[in-house]
Amino acid sequence: MAMGPRLEFRQTQSLVMTPQLRQAIKLLQFTNLEAAAFVEEELQRNPLLERDERIDTPPERPAPDQRPEALGELDAVALLRREKLPDAVEADHSNSYDVGGAADGSGGPGMLDGGYASLPRGSGPRDDMDMTGIDDLAEAPRSLRVRLGEQLRLGFTDPVDRMIGAHLIALLDPAGRVPHSTEELARHMGLDALRVGRVRAAMMRFDPAGLFAENLRDCLAAQLADRNRLDPAMAALLDHLEMLARRDLRGLMAVCGVDSEDLADMITELRALDPKPGAGDGGPLHQVIPDVLMRHGPGGDWLLELNPDTMPRVLVNEAYHARVSLRAGREDKTFLGESLSSANWLVKSLQQRANTILRVAAEVVRQQDAFFRGGVGHLRPLILRDIAEAVEMHESTVSRVTANKYIATPRGVFELKYFFTTAISAVAGGESHSAESVRHRIRGLVQAEHPDDVLSDDAIVAALRREGVDIARRTVAKYREALRIPSSVQRKREKAMPA
Repeated sequence: MAMGPRLEFRQTQSLVMTPQLRQAIKLLQFTNLEAAAFVEEELQRNPLLERDERIDTPPERPAPDQRPEALGELDAVALLRREKLPDAVEADHSNSYDVGGAADGSGGPGMLDGGYASLPRGSGPRDDMDMTGIDDLAEAPRSLRVRLGEQLRLGFTDPVDRMIGAHLIALLDPAGRVPHSTEELARHMGLDALRVGRVRAAMMRFDPAGLFAENLRDCLAAQLADRNRLDPAMAALLDHLEMLARRDLRGLMAVCGVDSEDLADMITELRALDPKPGAGDGGPLHQVIPDVLMRHGPGGDWLLELNPDTMPRVLVNEAYHARVSLRAGREDKTFLGESLSSANWLVKSLQQRANTILRVAAEVVRQQDAFFRGGVGHLRPLILRDIAEAVEMHESTVSRVTANKYIATPRGVFELKYFFTTAISAVAGGESHSAESVRHRIRGLVQAEHPDDVLSDDAIVAALRREGVDIARRTVAKYREALRIPSSVQRKREKAMPA
């Protein structure tokens, strides 16, 4: 074989992930909070970007239902069928300022040559003046450890006791427990176990009661003692919590020395306690803000619109770019050119993100129209490929759009991922059923069962097959456990107790 240099031409295709394309993909999978934070960073970094302060509402777009005559309504969004971003970013004058207008920082009454506003003294309220009254200010929420520290300073005056309490506060786990014995804590601190136990017992009565316990039994006992309900029968019940988990009610009645009525009252009282008193210290709850709003239309169809509160809106100040470029040097012009290109691309990416979310949400609503009209029992099987083929996108794009995106419907707020469920075959080759609707039907069968006729898994399988669902017993057991429904034996024991 002859060896030597040679020249070959080869033609291949490959996808080049440019920084702009990566930015568009990131924006697509961002939540509304992440997108807002990203845009805020770009506003701080890019001098040609400005926040759009115009107050207007985006046009509503009807989401067609499954009727053939309503499919023509999608013709109005034919221009949204492009999934790829344009190769060349053109200037969009709808996102630009008018030269010399008040918005671009030049011209107009009260404006200086340097582009800054000049207001006569006393002509109006200052922008930096805080007109909020002290009554309108809410107190910042205090953490659990801060509240416990205040109770520690009020409850103990001895410095050693306060040191023990501070050490216990530092050892709290997310559930509000200290999973160490008193002897182990005393040995670690080099103190007497009786003193550490006395401080620990007193702190277990702090608000909320039950903190600093070593295990679940001590946590519940502290809460019952705080309510003056820790009698011998209740203490025996706490000593046999594993029997309660097995629903061994007869054994519990024998151990506690009570009848079925008293045991039912004790279990009800036990369920009212908090097994994790420290778990509520996760900070203030954040409300889910939907990305898409949905409501009934005048003709019986659904109307969809993007939530304006979750749409980051920015403008490109091309007038400022044109004015500054006249006196800029070579390096400054290069920087301004890159900033202008980046700003235009961000505006295009945000518009593409909004259009894609609306298109995917509209198709999901069209596919699941029966759910919105009839409830969970009418949820149909749906996979990403179904939506991707309908909107002419890739499955990965649909997956990014539906992740962490929410829609507000007349039936509540749902994540778009909720509407994608696997299919369960039907009897005699009929239309398949959604796994979520089958789980909903299992819950309904269990809730409607009579105490004297508790349904076993085999009975649930038979009932579902009579309704046309071809399902195996192990699948029913899996769904029942996922719904946290006890077995038929445990349910029979519970239903045998008086209400």
